[in-house]
Amino acid sequence: MEFYKIENLEITIGKEGANEFSKVSYPLRYGVYSEIKTPGHIFHFNLKGEIKFITGRDEIWPDPSEWLKRSAGNDWIYYSTGGYSGVYDSFGEYYQPCLSYPSNSINVSDPFSSKAVKRAIDSWRRLHKKVAAIDTGSLPTGLKNFLDLVAQGSPSGLERRSRIFHDIIGDRVTVLPPDARHVDYEVIPVIVADGCMYKCDFCRVKSPREFKKRGKENIREQVRGLKEFYGRDIYNYNAIFLAQHDALFSGIALLEFAAKYGYKEFEFDRSNIRGAYLFLFGSVDSFLDADHALFDRLDGLPFFTYINMGLESADRATLDILGKAIDPDAVQEAFNKMIEINSRYENIEITANFVFGDGLPDGHIPSIIRMVEKGPDRPSSKGALYFSPLINGKRGDRRGIRREFYRIKARCRLPAFLYLIQRL
Repeated sequence: MEFYKIENLEITIGKEGANEFSKVSYPLRYGVYSEIKTPGHIFHFNLKGEIKFITGRDEIWPDPSEWLKRSAGNDWIYYSTGGYSGVYDSFGEYYQPCLSYPSNSINVSDPFSSKAVKRAIDSWRRLHKKVAAIDTGSLPTGLKNFLDLVAQGSPSGLERRSRIFHDIIGDRVTVLPPDARHVDYEVIPVIVADGCMYKCDFCRVKSPREFKKRGKENIREQVRGLKEFYGRDIYNYNAIFLAQHDALFSGIALLEFAAKYGYKEFEFDRSNIRGAYLFLFGSVDSFLDADHALFDRLDGLPFFTYINMGLESADRATLDILGKAIDPDAVQEAFNKMIEINSRYENIEITANFVFGDGLPDGHIPSIIRMVEKGPDRPSSKGALYFSPLINGKRGDRRGIRREFYRIKARCRLPAFLYLIQRL
């Protein structure tokens, strides 16, 4: 670790954060990163010198435990404690991500309209101009190299890089699995199949493409391109998202190939963060079609694997309104199989999504409660149930939605959390 001071900038290069993802109620950085402190803010940079986090130090910053994060897709996300009132019970984490783009958030307020957040992002732009103007020729090598990297990562340059990122994988990831919260959504996306089997009417993130598997050569090209894109910062990652909306339907041969090839090329055995994680979506049909041979092979991968599937409802009228072409009996069967798989495999966890909100048929919530009450006969830590509010960008009765969620959660023997649509 190296420390330098230039005018009012305090610069620390090569700080070592935590080497394992944890659930803690205070700010925690992971992997290796660098820091620049100014009188008003603290800026954290990844191993490529790109801005990653901003925390305020001035009098208008809402809370010293809250921060801004920039994603690989160049979105800003505000991490709010929510006063720690019910945040963990609602989201399974001590922080609630507040998104800078339309989503299904139940927040009443928008932190991105606040003076503090606007000032922080503007302060980053000013810092970049200041760093870019520094003559680094006579500076120590470590400091020179770091400042040169920061200077290359201008706001416009980072926007261009986000387009390169999406070009490499051939699409934009419109929704991340809710289980990606376990690694703070720090996943490397590799698309193994485009489109979705169902095209549900209610879905805000569905692809216009028909379901089609990608070939192995395309996956190789993605992985090689992503390795170059992330560069040195690849060592701050330990998770892959096999995208998009129903990767499970692509079959074990392709899943196993992509997972093993990604693990090797991304050098997860040398990651600054312990463990390795694999995330993917599955549908009711692809999950029911999957035999134990598939799960045996997934369980043998060098990952802990999370598979998330959309059950949505166990009520016929609700499924019809949602435009989801599955039968309630299949939903029940998939739920039962989820319980069985979670108890059988050590390195696999299946989770499920349900929708809820105003305007759904009266039988919707009772159908979910009946199903989950017939689940495991004792509380279980595996098999989280995620409830996705049907907000669609409208204000609505957001407090009422949270109250309804807690009513359902109290009846569940499985972990239950809210699910926000987060992209990459």
